[in-house]
Amino acid sequence: MPDERTTAELKALVDQLTERGNLDDDGILALMLSEDPDANDYLAAKAREVREKYYGKDVYIRGLIEFTNYCRNNCYYCGIRRDNKNIERYRLSEEQILSCTDSGYELGFRTFVLQGGEDPYYNDDRMVSIVKSIKEKHPDCAITLSIGERSFDSYERLYKAGADRYLLRHETADKAHYESLHPEEMSYDNRIRCLLDLRRIGYQIGCGMMVGSPGQKPEHLLKDLRFIQMFTPEMVGIGPFVPHHDTRYADCEPGTAELTVRLLSLIRLLNPMVLLPATTALGTVDAFGREKGLAAGANVVMPNLSPTDVRDKYLLYDNKICTGDEAAECVRCLSLRVSKAGYQIVTSRGDHFTRQNTNQ
Repeated sequence: MPDERTTAELKALVDQLTERGNLDDDGILALMLSEDPDANDYLAAKAREVREKYYGKDVYIRGLIEFTNYCRNNCYYCGIRRDNKNIERYRLSEEQILSCTDSGYELGFRTFVLQGGEDPYYNDDRMVSIVKSIKEKHPDCAITLSIGERSFDSYERLYKAGADRYLLRHETADKAHYESLHPEEMSYDNRIRCLLDLRRIGYQIGCGMMVGSPGQKPEHLLKDLRFIQMFTPEMVGIGPFVPHHDTRYADCEPGTAELTVRLLSLIRLLNPMVLLPATTALGTVDAFGREKGLAAGANVVMPNLSPTDVRDKYLLYDNKICTGDEAAECVRCLSLRVSKAGYQIVTSRGDHFTRQNTNQ
């Protein structure tokens, strides 16, 4: 149920959060659930001020390479889950991946995100070779991996090979909710173990959650915000849940852009220096979703560098945007959108921030 506080009271909560970097649970929930347009605009404006304090008008681009849609897992919401027999599987060779990074480098990218399902084919030896090859060709670039749950030793080998960052969404910080979205062989405790291992090794880490996933309650999202606040990741990736037609949640309603945007602002104010993407999923549920995300505190966009002939095969959810554009066209389109939102794309790796304790 929406909070019954007045616009003035909600704005006062925003001011308190901006000044202190924290609020009590009731205050966070009031802002999260607010349907007051004036208060929500004020929240976005304050988040925008904070991101501009640390990052100015810069928006960082990350070149996304979706290199495999094979996955050993069977997450109930995911279109590339193991038991989905209705999709055409693919894997990119090391040479194809390097071709993507070469093209991306020419377009100005200085960070590459290698993302895929948890595909056993890409064992440590293959991934180490890929990481080293990219680093040898483009030593000034950062490499981000987003390839799921692995052992400590595996993460450490990849880090020593040259991987700089790792994205692993925690999905939900509520254990029971996590278990409702995943099969029994997947463990919430193991997901958290992976994040802690990545921190111990020295990676810059990204976590995050789906917004509006089946069974999600406001209290779950509050737990997510508190987890992010405690874990202090360098990046947080959130996006609305979007159903896929070949999953048990095909008929569920997607998450909303409105709630996602409010959460982006809350994350920015709770974690002022975090790198915060305006995601493809946000642009999928709202034609201007990414612009709204940038106007609410986000400062990263992730154009797709994958070959166009595999883009429509990496469908975690239905109606994914930008599956048919060439990489250069993706960059031009996003540059225009970013410019219209009042910002500018920069080619920096974007890792000049310092980690801080936002619980002060």
